[in-house]
Amino acid sequence: MLKMAATTGTQPKIALVVHPDVGVLSAFQSALTQKGFVTIVARDVPTTLLAMTQHYFDLAVVSSHLSEPGDGWPVAGVLHLAFPRCFIGVLAPETSVLILQAAINNGVREIYQQHTAPPEVVSAILAELLPSSPQDSHKVQ
Repeated sequence: MLKMAATTGTQPKIALVVHPDVGVLSAFQSALTQKGFVTIVARDVPTTLLAMTQHYFDLAVVSSHLSEPGDGWPVAGVLHLAFPRCFIGVLAPETSVLILQAAINNGVREIYQQHTAPPEVVSAILAELLPSSPQDSHKVQ
């Protein structure tokens, strides 16, 4: 991927995944790498802030629970302020009214159930990010 980006003159897409579980981080990294992303992972807030000073992110997936319940929401909010064009998804235990309010208040584009497999989350994100098929663009409106 990096060789191709260097020869074509395009920058690779960079994703950030913030989750306390190394197994989940590894699964997201694998799924995103297969889709052509360079993936940066972080397990806590300080590491996330450090990554934010060193990279520009096109996509971010953040757990709503890093070291305590709800501490992922401010991380998502800071990501939204620092990278306004970044797609930000949050892994949450439920989709209650309070969760939806936190998502809106922090600039989150999508909420995913925390038990959803990482490849499924990545596929759902890419389905939202990719433009519609060429057939859709030829429809009469």
